[in-house]
Amino acid sequence: MDRIIRVMVAKPGLDSHDRGAKVVARAYRDAGMEVVYTGLHQTPEQIAEAAVQEDVDVLAVSILSGAHAVLVPRIISRLRERGGDDILVLAGGVIPEADVPALLEAGVTRVFGPGSRLDLIVDFTRELAGSRI
Repeated sequence: MDRIIRVMVAKPGLDSHDRGAKVVARAYRDAGMEVVYTGLHQTPEQIAEAAVQEDVDVLAVSILSGAHAVLVPRIISRLRERGGDDILVLAGGVIPEADVPALLEAGVTRVFGPGSRLDLIVDFTRELAGSRI
């Protein structure tokens, strides 16, 4: 029997808009994945610690505040410090195209912008995470 993919959806920083994160979390759940949602206003340290403790396969970071260039690399750094090197990191939200290469260089697997289709996010996650578990 295949193991269920475990996904954590996280909202770092002072961003208070979580509608998109909840929609993505629900899409993952409806696709049969196990989902953990961190809630709002989490620090990179809290997110990394929770991802490692929950033993997730994927960390989906939703950020709309414009602080993605600082917070997402910090989350990845904290994951590595805690032994979470094998956790795939996805980023989503309002992220300018010009910032995507730096996020990929920092260790983000893929960036999904506004209007990304839920089925594509789920399929990408299933394909990549499923091949690793």
